[in-house]
Amino acid sequence: MTKQQVEVITSVQRRRRWSLEEKQRIVAAALEPGVVASEVAREAGIHASQLFRWRQELCKRTSTPAVFNPVAIAPEPTVAALPPPEAPLGRAGTVEIEFATGGRMRISGSVDAATVSALIKVLAKGKRRR
Repeated sequence: MTKQQVEVITSVQRRRRWSLEEKQRIVAAALEPGVVASEVAREAGIHASQLFRWRQELCKRTSTPAVFNPVAIAPEPTVAALPPPEAPLGRAGTVEIEFATGGRMRISGSVDAATVSALIKVLAKGKRRR
């Protein structure tokens, strides 16, 4: 027969009080990389849920109020107000865009911005090829 240790409690135990430093030490130990929080709680003689509650209390995220940047709304410029883009002489370039959906767009030479914008919108909505 093996001997077993038995703890006999003869009086009512008072609720334990933990100082802020003790709570911070235990929570910090539980936050170490590779450490199992329930084992830290067991070693400290507390229930794991108590450790998680302390962690929530001590690691509260401070909420920052939403900040909005000022915006100025200007009238949309008319097409006549914009100077036409000048194409460089003798330098025709090529732009090729491949979308995640499988679409591909190649632009050679000079093309107006409205055409490029319309092509991007159409290709971005396309179904993915497999």
